[in-house]
Amino acid sequence: MDLSPTKKALLALRRMQSKLEALENAKHEPIAVVGMGCRFPGANNPEEFWQLLQDGRDAISAIPDERWNDSEYYGGFVPHLKEFDPSFFRIAPKEAVSIDPQQRLLLEVSWEALENAAIPADEVQGSQTGTFIGIAAIDYWHRLLSQNKTEIDAYLTTGNTHSLASGRISHFFNFTGSSISLDTACSSSLVAVHLAIKSLRDRECNMALAGGVNRLISPKVSLNFSKAKMLSPNGRCQTFDESANGFVRSEGCGIVVLKRLSDAIANKDKIRAVLLGSATNQDGRTSSITTPNSLSQQAVIKQALVNSRIEA
Repeated sequence: MDLSPTKKALLALRRMQSKLEALENAKHEPIAVVGMGCRFPGANNPEEFWQLLQDGRDAISAIPDERWNDSEYYGGFVPHLKEFDPSFFRIAPKEAVSIDPQQRLLLEVSWEALENAAIPADEVQGSQTGTFIGIAAIDYWHRLLSQNKTEIDAYLTTGNTHSLASGRISHFFNFTGSSISLDTACSSSLVAVHLAIKSLRDRECNMALAGGVNRLISPKVSLNFSKAKMLSPNGRCQTFDESANGFVRSEGCGIVVLKRLSDAIANKDKIRAVLLGSATNQDGRTSSITTPNSLSQQAVIKQALVNSRIEA
């Protein structure tokens, strides 16, 4: 039975409306956290970290002797700085010596995050998986560059360039999605997750590893922060409290495995949490380059709520 021109036009409009709704929904599709891995002060995995939080324990300590000798400074430290199994990650021992401990830790925790997600590494070889890593410290690179020039080997750059922090993960697991290392200071890991969400929603990747890493190897940055009056003189963070007097430098690594919620449900993954949306912005011009802007922070929260399609 032939449709009249009017009915054909209405049918075409309905189809167009359906496509527009599908596109709009894709822009806001929830993202599932299906796996986690971490090494934090006082916690070697997510379960230990949760227990530390439940117990209200303080993991800040004096500087370990293997780092630098200064009893006046405190921090949060992860043990086993020098321990690494290069053969497991198909790396020659000679090359491993010149690889930033941050890159080594990222490899280990990425493997643990996939294990936590019950995703065998061999099943995701060659997959369209994205890698998004927040990283800032260059302590180890500076240490290697201070060597005698005859001691500088062929692996110094690939072992320490930040682009290789994400790139080494993608290379080892044979991931073909976006591979991005980024430094936005204290927000680096959160921005990494934000970019992973956008990449999943845009279908640039079908799974993503996102997170960040930090290692404290040299005292020089701590000295700089101390002179800038950034560090807490009593070695304690007192966030959102009127007695707050600075922050405490710490190290660690955290990785989450992300999928589109619809894919996680279809794959029967264990869903730990659902991310509805995120947003980023900048403070713009303030009284100094390190001074935050409360209005900008309000604006980014409002934008994240809009992106999440929820009311405050």
